[in-house]
Amino acid sequence: MDYLLAHPGAAIACAGILGLIVGSFLNVVILRLPARLLHAWRMQSREMLEIDEVDGDAAPPGIVREPSHCPHCKHPLGALENIPLLSWLALRGRCRHCHAPISIQYPLVELLTGVCSAVIVWKFGVGWQAGAGLALTWTLVALAGIDLRTQLLPDQMTLPLLWLGLLLSLLPLFVASRASVIGAALGYLSLWSVYWLFRLATGKEGMGYGDFKLLAALGAWMGPFALLPIVLLSSFIGAIVGGAFLAVRGHDRATPIPFGPFIAAAGWVWFIAGDQLGLLYRQFFGLA
Repeated sequence: MDYLLAHPGAAIACAGILGLIVGSFLNVVILRLPARLLHAWRMQSREMLEIDEVDGDAAPPGIVREPSHCPHCKHPLGALENIPLLSWLALRGRCRHCHAPISIQYPLVELLTGVCSAVIVWKFGVGWQAGAGLALTWTLVALAGIDLRTQLLPDQMTLPLLWLGLLLSLLPLFVASRASVIGAALGYLSLWSVYWLFRLATGKEGMGYGDFKLLAALGAWMGPFALLPIVLLSSFIGAIVGGAFLAVRGHDRATPIPFGPFIAAAGWVWFIAGDQLGLLYRQFFGLA
């Protein structure tokens, strides 16, 4: 620890390597957690309705205990096939056993997590703020990946993130308790209000409850004054990326696009550069 404190470059590099390793685990979370939740919901529904279980309806692989394997041939992956980023490049994106293509999601999530982890340590140095920032970063990456694949933001991740932000405000680590509580409440109520106004006006659901909880969590971490910039930035990113996605895929505007990844991206950007972005905003509008 003393060495890392004395050598910031080494600390940043270690954070990047750690991020690559954690990114490999986050891929497992992104792929397996929704399936586990769906199975649990199905079992609960059958229990409530008193419906017998169906043969072959076994629980999906666990997140921690079951080893990684090829999703096509189910062959367990060896140690050399599990090296973050490098294994995918060495295998040229194909399984060594059945030669089926390996999703590019794996290296992208690992690379994204590694880069973002390094940026966190570059921003905050080695300390409690960096540790908390890494936890926030890894959770946002996992939530964004799950929402992109399934359009779900599981309570099992958004609510602990919310409570952690509130608890950290008792120190305080980023914002004071008053700002954290107000930020959490306003974050939830703002999107909740938009949801119901849109639903009353159109009869449709414009977003899910997971989006409310995610913005509430970011409000707990960063306070109420971060909420409007996060919403504006996420809407801007969503308009560009979502529009490009629809154009490339040839879909119409009625195609649902998850909003959670854009909230997560905007929240992380504001967490890292909120002070600088706020200063640029005030200078642009002559408020500085």
